[in-house]
Amino acid sequence: MYTALVSNLLFPLQERLKRHTTVAVRRRMEDSQWWPAERLQALQVRRLRELLTQAGTQIPYWRELFAGLGFEPSSVTSLQDLQRLPLLDKATIRTHTEAMKHPQAEGLARFNTGGSSGEPLVFFIGRARVSHDVAAKWRATRWWGVDIGDPEIVVWGSPIELGSQDRLRTLRDRLMRTELLPAFEMSEARLDGFVRAIRARRPRMLFGYPSALSHIARHAEKRGQRMDDLGIRVAFVTSERLYDDQRAGISRVFGCPVANGYGGRDAGFIAHECPHGGMHLTAEDVLLELVDRHGKPVPAGEPGEIVVTHLSTHDFPFIRYRTGDVAVMDERRCPCGRGLPMLREIQGRSTDFVVAADGTVMHGLALIYILRDLPGLRRFKIVQHGVLHIEVLLEPEPGGEAVRHIPAVEQGFRARLGEGVRVDVRVVDHIPDERSGKFRYVVSHVAPGGGAAGGAGLSPKQEASSCATC
Repeated sequence: MYTALVSNLLFPLQERLKRHTTVAVRRRMEDSQWWPAERLQALQVRRLRELLTQAGTQIPYWRELFAGLGFEPSSVTSLQDLQRLPLLDKATIRTHTEAMKHPQAEGLARFNTGGSSGEPLVFFIGRARVSHDVAAKWRATRWWGVDIGDPEIVVWGSPIELGSQDRLRTLRDRLMRTELLPAFEMSEARLDGFVRAIRARRPRMLFGYPSALSHIARHAEKRGQRMDDLGIRVAFVTSERLYDDQRAGISRVFGCPVANGYGGRDAGFIAHECPHGGMHLTAEDVLLELVDRHGKPVPAGEPGEIVVTHLSTHDFPFIRYRTGDVAVMDERRCPCGRGLPMLREIQGRSTDFVVAADGTVMHGLALIYILRDLPGLRRFKIVQHGVLHIEVLLEPEPGGEAVRHIPAVEQGFRARLGEGVRVDVRVVDHIPDERSGKFRYVVSHVAPGGGAAGGAGLSPKQEASSCATC
């Protein structure tokens, strides 16, 4: 009954006071998710034309760009017409931030990405975009039989969330039955506290980085502490690549399925996994393209960089925005019956890929396999500084002897990358998280072709198997 009170009264009241249209948007989305592909596409084309028309008439940057290209938004009749526009990258947004704002925009909120790619970005979001992103996340939550107001544990590390824990926010979280655990520090004592907090809360759902939740799961298992008797229904993970062993470990320890989510503060709430395993796009709001290193569409079933147009960004448009992430579309229809298109695979950032000495591009997972099953190892990180130089950081468990693994790691990495590659293996006391609180197993500063990492460019030899947006 309390969950119903929160989801039907308290949360809608909060959104109304914020002048958000979240409740109405979510209701429309719960209807449109069952539409056939043709009807969804017609909605997308109509909303795309509206976004481009407003951008081209009201917003200085886009008005000048469209005029220079001779592009007429009213002529847009298909999603393919979007390809007549150039791709938008972080550097362009930094240069033209003020010119990208709608002159009459009200209530714009300043946001920034965490900079885990090495390129932090400042941008702005209006009320409509926030309403739509929250509605999309809310809809996906309800797919799993949980709702706003159900007890929730959030393991998060973003300074945006952790820096806003004032009295009003604390009161709101208590009413919503949400408890935030900071993911910045994962010491033994802090992990013990996390396990106690989860057991005390007995949440219906968990939410956090896959690396953080799997770390807590491993710690509980090591302590012999059972966690599958708490009634947790689902663990939502986002903001990092979800690896198979993380999914298995979280599910085993907490006794619940794991639902992967993909999105970001800049690109929006892009996709979420349903109970049947389909990674459904938020198609009502997000147009997603997959492109190669030259910005051309990739064939069906091929990996490409994700380019996003968010249809609810009239105040600060994101049109053909390069995310730097790599994915593969799924041509199948999900058994759940929803008409929303799906991603088959989210392979991570372009900087999660490494380049061998002969130019072969492979996912970092090819190197992770060498490390993840080594005994006595708590954490590891792989940093590719150059085609012929890679650094491996090993953080041992207390009492672990990681030094003895160094020869095997060096040999394994050279077998994958080339005998001429310099492999520096260092044993360290602690591997810090990124500034955002995320943890990245692989960071590559090398792009395909040998230059500095920037966009996605994947070879046929590739070997491969994130909310808080608001």
